[in-house]
Amino acid sequence: MRMSERGPNKGDKRRERIMTMLKRQGKITIQEIIDALHCSEATARRDLDSLARQGSLIRTIGGAQLDHLPASREIPFHEKKQLLLLEKEAIAAKAAAMVKPGDVVGLTGGTTTYLIAKALKELRGITVVTNAVNIAMELADCDGIQLVLTGGVMRQNSYELCGPLAEKVVEGLNIGIMFAGVDGVTAEQGLTTYSEQEAVIARLMLKRSVSSYAVFDHTKVGRASLFSFAGLDAVSGCVTDRQPEGEVGRYLEERGIPVYVAETAAVP
Repeated sequence: MRMSERGPNKGDKRRERIMTMLKRQGKITIQEIIDALHCSEATARRDLDSLARQGSLIRTIGGAQLDHLPASREIPFHEKKQLLLLEKEAIAAKAAAMVKPGDVVGLTGGTTTYLIAKALKELRGITVVTNAVNIAMELADCDGIQLVLTGGVMRQNSYELCGPLAEKVVEGLNIGIMFAGVDGVTAEQGLTTYSEQEAVIARLMLKRSVSSYAVFDHTKVGRASLFSFAGLDAVSGCVTDRQPEGEVGRYLEERGIPVYVAETAAVP
């Protein structure tokens, strides 16, 4: 086929996008592929069959899934920042609307919290505390926002500063309202992330906050990453794009934990 000589063709690029979506969501439907990639049903089915023959996924009725859940690979920030962008922007706007003048706002790293930072740029008289370098850079030129960036060693996948220096700084702070990004949410494991170091920082920021909110899109519900940093009952509420269902939904309802659902514009 001599792909190395001419580079990936249109079909190869389409299948790469399918795998990116699948690694993020854990499973995918034919309709989701059609909607996201604007291809025919026959093309979507052929792509899934091809990837299944390569051992990249397991075909299911109406779609496919990875052969293990949760996904074992942590997806770098630059890969996942465009996934579910409309949903994440809606979540970010909902979260930013909860911030009042004078608030000290804590933000962990993550694509959704990064968008919260962008939404906060129009506010004045607030302080933002974060351990994420990219969030700090986004807010660096905002005259009306006082910025506190922890020290530490940066993780390249997430741009988060971690380690003893970051922990020492956070332990001395008083945060009013905090927004925590997560890689997975389940009733049993609670809020989870791929990195043990990031889990430690998130746990400390929660402890130093008066109120705290988990922010996540619907694909995180029912999935657990490697490290837990808090139970669902440790947060004041959740901000998401769909009302959680299943065990997570029941857990939140039974314990009276508020869920703030952001309105998302229809995706073409």
